[in-house]
Amino acid sequence: MKNLFFFTFLLLVLSSCSSEKTTYLDEVRQHQYELNTFYSDKDESPLTEEGFKTFKSLDFFEINEEYSVKASFELTPNSPIFEMTTTTDRLPLYRKYGIATFKLKGEEFQLSLYQHQKEITSTDHSNLLFLPFNDLSNGKTSYGGGRYIDIEIPDVNAKTVIIDFNKTYNPYCAYNGEYSCPIPPIENNLAIEIPVGIKSYGEHH
Repeated sequence: MKNLFFFTFLLLVLSSCSSEKTTYLDEVRQHQYELNTFYSDKDESPLTEEGFKTFKSLDFFEINEEYSVKASFELTPNSPIFEMTTTTDRLPLYRKYGIATFKLKGEEFQLSLYQHQKEITSTDHSNLLFLPFNDLSNGKTSYGGGRYIDIEIPDVNAKTVIIDFNKTYNPYCAYNGEYSCPIPPIENNLAIEIPVGIKSYGEHH
């Protein structure tokens, strides 16, 4: 009886450890599933009519938890509102909300997080910050025009923020030239390759 109890307990412990290990993967896979569902919806998808006909799935890099980083976060409350350059003559208004500093592959990096001034009053996106960036994979394995991440606004007293590069997505311009897409500011150019998130949109789609 004691042996049976011990064996049952061991199974519960192993099951718990196993579920903890798969939780992060499941979370990112769910995120990817939701993105594919969105792109498969003809009423919502940014794909062109031609692209939609052949679309099966977005092309993702392999998930790597190393690229989900905890960054120290510093607010920039006095930063001015500015016009962010886009792929067209549209100039949406943003303000630098804060600066995230993190380490990756033994090196330290900084990225600025921006708040869209119009979306402050939007119920759908009012709690999100915009993180556009470039890295050394641009134009090779990832889209050359920049990459994006949406991040929930941290609590007022938060000193850290999670940047999960596995949830990086492409500007709509990667799929359809009719869109106007923000171009990542130079200060958000990373001198490192980020081989996670969505890959470039190739002809095979």
